[in-house]
Amino acid sequence: MHNDNNSSAPGTPSGRVRRRRGSNEVPPEVARANGNHLLVNDRSKYKSMLIRAYSSVWMIGGFAFIIYMGHLYIWAMVVVIQIFMAKELFNLLRRAHEDRQLPGFRLLNWHFFFTAMLFVYGRMLSQRLVNTVTLDKVLYKLVSKFVKYHMVTCYFFYIAGFMWFILTLKKKMYKYQFSQYAWTHMILIVVFTQSAFTVANIFEGIFWFLLPASLIVINDIAAYFFGFFFGRTPLIKLSPKKTWEGFIGASITTIISAFLLANMFGRFQWLTCPRKDLSTGWLDCDPGPLFKPEYFTLPEWFPAWFLSREIAVLPVQWHALLLGLFASIIAPFGGFFASGFKRAFKIKDFGDSIPGHGGMTDRMDCQMVMAVFAYIYHQSFVVPQNLSIEMILDQIILNLTFEEQLAVYTKLGQIIQEKTFGES
Repeated sequence: MHNDNNSSAPGTPSGRVRRRRGSNEVPPEVARANGNHLLVNDRSKYKSMLIRAYSSVWMIGGFAFIIYMGHLYIWAMVVVIQIFMAKELFNLLRRAHEDRQLPGFRLLNWHFFFTAMLFVYGRMLSQRLVNTVTLDKVLYKLVSKFVKYHMVTCYFFYIAGFMWFILTLKKKMYKYQFSQYAWTHMILIVVFTQSAFTVANIFEGIFWFLLPASLIVINDIAAYFFGFFFGRTPLIKLSPKKTWEGFIGASITTIISAFLLANMFGRFQWLTCPRKDLSTGWLDCDPGPLFKPEYFTLPEWFPAWFLSREIAVLPVQWHALLLGLFASIIAPFGGFFASGFKRAFKIKDFGDSIPGHGGMTDRMDCQMVMAVFAYIYHQSFVVPQNLSIEMILDQIILNLTFEEQLAVYTKLGQIIQEKTFGES
């Protein structure tokens, strides 16, 4: 008696197996009969888009809530993202057979990870931490001691990990262990380079974190939808789904969005004021000239159906155009690099923590490139143009000891006296 699942279809050679029921594939003869030119995976394509859109809505909503909560919560979000990225990358070259022979070896990776975290954030936020605890003398002394011996502490932890690694070396496992040691350090460089610049941007003003991050999200979404509906011409072999139509449409959308978002974000002190300590209170500051509107009158020939003849533009919007250009043209290469990396290791995604998007690393590939550029651009072109007396005083308070501040005060007094007597 024949099993129906293995029987041949009528009129077909006995060696062929009947097509499985429920397959999404459209039989060629059916497509020809109906004049149908549907894509093979057309149904799954739309299902994938819906899953991706659903996840995106949740991510954007959660992101907006964290931005509302403030600097410390954004920093905490960055730390969580780092941990997920490190986990995904640690697992990429993990081999279960070798790991079973090396108990505690994975713990060593996380030891180096948290040592790097202590070094990077302790160095970056030490003065803000001191400013937070100035009212409590005991806590102030403890924190001051930590700041003073921060580098020694981190070095001790690193050396402890180094000795731990040497003591766990096992015969016939040397190559695997040293490759994992090198891989761990590469992960730390990739993850903490990006995150260090990101956190620095956050405390300079949420604006300098939010705008670049938003532009990458907008570019990614726009590229997906333009490519989905209009994509015809392949862009790069590393990413077969990327198209020129998606790339160009996303670039135009991102640059326009950069100009408009900068105007919207730049009007809120919560987003533009730097955070001088690690508290969560409301911020009040002089935003500086970049966030003070300049007014332009539109020429008579320019159609202004929905606009007033006089429009207000924040100077920071011109900087935003350059950020938008970078997010459109250069930052996507972070994604292409990640695509090539995944192809080298023959994986589809770095993880599966975000439905429809892959892992956290898949979402952060372009953000890493953008965060570094945003920090360098801000320090090189924005800070010199946006200096105010309040900002200069902040730098003196944040970065100089009491003795150095006293020396600055004395020196300024001498300069003012010399100028006063010189003019008289």
